[in-house]
Amino acid sequence: MRSLYVRVVLTFVAIVLISGTLGFLLANEYYQRNLRAYNEQKIMSIGQQMIDLYQHKSTLDLSAFMAHVANLNFQLHLVDENGAVSQFGAPFRDQQIEPAIVQKVLAGETYRGITEEQHGLFVTGFFENTLKNSIGLPLKAEGKKYALFVRPNIEQQFGEVHIMFALLLAAMFVLSLILILIFTRYLVKPIEKLSRATKKLAEGQYNIHLDIARRDEIGDLAMHFARMTESLKQLDEMRQEFVSNVSHEIQSPLTSIQGFSQAIRSGGVTNEQRETYLTIIEEESRRLSSLGKQLLTLASLDKETGLYEPTRFRLDEQIRQVLLVLQHQWQQKKLTMELTLPETFIVGDKQLLNQVWMNLLANSIKFTPTAGSIYIAIQKDTRIVVTIRDTGIGMSEEEQEHVFERFYKGDKSRNREATGSGLGLSIVQKILQVAKGSIHIQSRIGEGTTVTVSLPTGENPTARTLNES
Repeated sequence: MRSLYVRVVLTFVAIVLISGTLGFLLANEYYQRNLRAYNEQKIMSIGQQMIDLYQHKSTLDLSAFMAHVANLNFQLHLVDENGAVSQFGAPFRDQQIEPAIVQKVLAGETYRGITEEQHGLFVTGFFENTLKNSIGLPLKAEGKKYALFVRPNIEQQFGEVHIMFALLLAAMFVLSLILILIFTRYLVKPIEKLSRATKKLAEGQYNIHLDIARRDEIGDLAMHFARMTESLKQLDEMRQEFVSNVSHEIQSPLTSIQGFSQAIRSGGVTNEQRETYLTIIEEESRRLSSLGKQLLTLASLDKETGLYEPTRFRLDEQIRQVLLVLQHQWQQKKLTMELTLPETFIVGDKQLLNQVWMNLLANSIKFTPTAGSIYIAIQKDTRIVVTIRDTGIGMSEEEQEHVFERFYKGDKSRNREATGSGLGLSIVQKILQVAKGSIHIQSRIGEGTTVTVSLPTGENPTARTLNES
């Protein structure tokens, strides 16, 4: 398999060759359309000036005059009316020409061999050293008729130019190839680094350093790759922490269940201890079941696999029902409930939103000391805002930054006595994200906590007006 470096080099070489070929074809087209006729007209004009100069001003005989003109880098082919041929200057490579053409020139016509004859499709036909690629002009001298065929000696006039032009093309191609090899290496090298970095990343190595200072597309790619690496590193750390937390949360109740069940089976416990141990086993089993349900809920919400099924219901009634479910807990702590719950309809997933209020109110009850108070209010405008404010123990700013992290517990303890799994607020936040809502927490240690939940009404304003009317 060819490497990217070889592919890029071959691509650039192909571009040079193709562009050179196209440039040659365009130059040829320009010659065929414009320069060919112009070149012929110029040679014809020079030839006519030669004839006029000889006929009006020259004191030399014809042969001497032609020899002097040939020394000016011209090829001359002279044919008299008897068919005698004289050549002056460098001979033509091909001297064949039809006798009819010679007779026409002797008769006074002009032969336009450059445009009338085919000399190949390319501009190289200009350099064809043949008698057909010349201009034929009639000449009268010394009482005779002559056919004079004129052509510039291209090889002598431009021979050095040909060599220089060939050397120039060769040098351009070689230098272009060298520069392509150098600059392609400069272009491909950072991509090779990215390729090696990708391989390291696939192997789980996240300490990768790339040049992100470049101000081009490769620099942008390196910057995005660095960001992706950092995100994957954080994701891997979160995954490891999540596995560790889940393992701990599962292991703790399992250890309790195993220990107390072994104690019961040993038979060395009283009936009172047996009941206590069975109660603990039941509570820990319930805790495991709740943890499993919470993990399944989070997995479903993460995948967003159609779990959210909105219906229209009264939000105020739902919150009152949650308070009834939790009535034993808040009455046991002698908490005062202050409610401002006007009749409010919302379109949302009733079951998931019920879990939101259950988790938030359970937290407020749990962390509000005896004889405290909890204030719950609903406000409705373009969105529905639910406020839950308590006089509980509150949280520090550091705890508020991590409160939505999975398995986070303010006291950092992971023992059996710690209430809750640390997943409640994570589930609340995820449900609200799916419901296109938001949650905001304000808290001060010793002063309490205020939780503000904002939700879309989910209703069409026109449809709501029709229903209310």
